[in-house]
Amino acid sequence: MMLKPVRTLQPGRAELREDTVSALQGLKAICPPLSTFYLFFVIFVLSTIFHCHRRLSLVPAPWASSALVVLSPRHLPREGMFTINVRGRLGNQMGEYATLFALARMNGRLAFIPASMHSTLAPIFRISLPVLHSDTARRIPWQKYHLNDWMEERYRHIPGHYVRFTGYPCSWTFYHHLRPEILKEFTLHDHVREEAQAFLRGLRVNGSQPSTFVGVHVRRGDYVHVMPKVWKGVVADRGYLEKALDMFRARYSSPVFVVTSDDMSWCRKSIVASRGDVAFAGNGLQGSPAKDIALLMQCNHTVITLGTFGIWAAYLTGGDTVYLANFTQPSSPFHKVFKPEAAYLPEWVGIAADLEQPNRGAPGHASARAPKSHQRTLL
Repeated sequence: MMLKPVRTLQPGRAELREDTVSALQGLKAICPPLSTFYLFFVIFVLSTIFHCHRRLSLVPAPWASSALVVLSPRHLPREGMFTINVRGRLGNQMGEYATLFALARMNGRLAFIPASMHSTLAPIFRISLPVLHSDTARRIPWQKYHLNDWMEERYRHIPGHYVRFTGYPCSWTFYHHLRPEILKEFTLHDHVREEAQAFLRGLRVNGSQPSTFVGVHVRRGDYVHVMPKVWKGVVADRGYLEKALDMFRARYSSPVFVVTSDDMSWCRKSIVASRGDVAFAGNGLQGSPAKDIALLMQCNHTVITLGTFGIWAAYLTGGDTVYLANFTQPSSPFHKVFKPEAAYLPEWVGIAADLEQPNRGAPGHASARAPKSHQRTLL
């Protein structure tokens, strides 16, 4: 008997149609209808809008962020705003920032800093004031308002809504009542602070790690010529620095002195380092002040000479501070723009400069003195 070959049956078109319909019905059973997709999309959009609105509500206004901000002159804050001219280097700009911060708070105004100030301060400190873009700043009808170096009663009620401060304000009398907030504004970034601390950890005094660090800032630069020729004064000499360092040697056991300056070669020649307790730090260049201010701020105490940079280093450091006092002749025009009692805190100790030997590098006759009882401006 012969077996018939097995025949493979091929499905016809009707069978294919039935299979396709069956598959689509199964897919339909698995996938939700199109209306469901629309529903999920609407929910997603509404949820996104809701969360964005909550995030934005945490910001006082869309132009009040610590970044470059473009304000439309048609949508300026009704309560008014203050800003300030940028003049000078780091120390001056720190004074301008702190003064703007304090006066805006005192007068109930918003404060904005120029972009150039942000570029100077933001890489070093955790400042928070928002930045006013230069394009918008040029279109605002500013009222210029000159500030002296010290706080005056009339600054409590500054007229005008859109005010731009001018001058070189740098005095604790503007902002000392906000000291905790000012210290927070000038908090170092972590990497800047850590670099300074790493340098200090490597210092030794006679083979031992010191427990007391004294930052020393020696400002020379253009002051070497400006002080005698313009202001009838002197810069710090070797005698002042020896006296200042000896005061700390007498008060603390085995301190180390961390010297920063814009003229390090002069410092190496003029500051006696034979005791093994003096460290010359920084590169001595005015163009890179971040390392110097960080080193000074990480110390416990401070010795300063001239300039706002040193004053700020001492103010932010706290601890004991010794400063150069009486560095101009009584007839100096400098007294018209500078008040020592408004620049140096009452607890700081002044050493009178030697006006007879301005720039000879000799020890001189600087003498320590307790500062007169300064009349603190009440804020």
